[in-house]
Amino acid sequence: MRIPAHSVCTAIRDDIVAGVYERGSRLTEELLARRYGVSRVPVREALRTLEAEGFVVTRRHAGACVAEPTEQEAADLLEMRTLLEPLGASRAAQRRTEAHLKVLRGLVRLGQERARRGNSEDLRSLGGWFHETLAQASGSPALSSMLTQLRHKIAWMYVVDAPADPAASWAEHGAIVDAVARGDGERARAVTALHTERSSAAHRLRFPGGGDRADRVRNSQHPVNMPSLRH
Repeated sequence: MRIPAHSVCTAIRDDIVAGVYERGSRLTEELLARRYGVSRVPVREALRTLEAEGFVVTRRHAGACVAEPTEQEAADLLEMRTLLEPLGASRAAQRRTEAHLKVLRGLVRLGQERARRGNSEDLRSLGGWFHETLAQASGSPALSSMLTQLRHKIAWMYVVDAPADPAASWAEHGAIVDAVARGDGERARAVTALHTERSSAAHRLRFPGGGDRADRVRNSQHPVNMPSLRH
């Protein structure tokens, strides 16, 4: 397939998250350039970015390889999310725009409707969109970027079970939006912290035999590099 050079990093990251490249496997510039229909220059730049994000490591005699995160590193990601998402919600209560509120309220309405119908796939994508918008409403590009990176890494390392009570989960989303709309930062932080803590319990590491391709999270001498740290 041929993609724009500036999209190479996103394409490789998406394929790593999807399990196209197994953990520990080599990522050669030549093969990647051929796969995405670009020169080796954007591939080289993408690999440097992905190494900074923790998806790739450079090994002696092997070059660029997909990282092999430890279980502790995976757990750390969930803990960071429980700290950063409430902060983002608190900031959003002070900095959100009417456009942000309109999108958030619309997502809550759709989520509640889909929850009643039991459409779990729609709920998963709507939940991701909700938290992405909430992060953007924080008015902090750095925080929003960290949370986006966290979501990518968590999706790579974990399988997420559907909530036992989707309606209750979307009621929590609604409570977050209500607090943000009122400008109540402390309430937004508290409700988001509770919601994030509950949702973390639904995350299961991708272990062998779980039915997922490239699903091994194991101890490694090559830890994920998280220099800047990231639903």
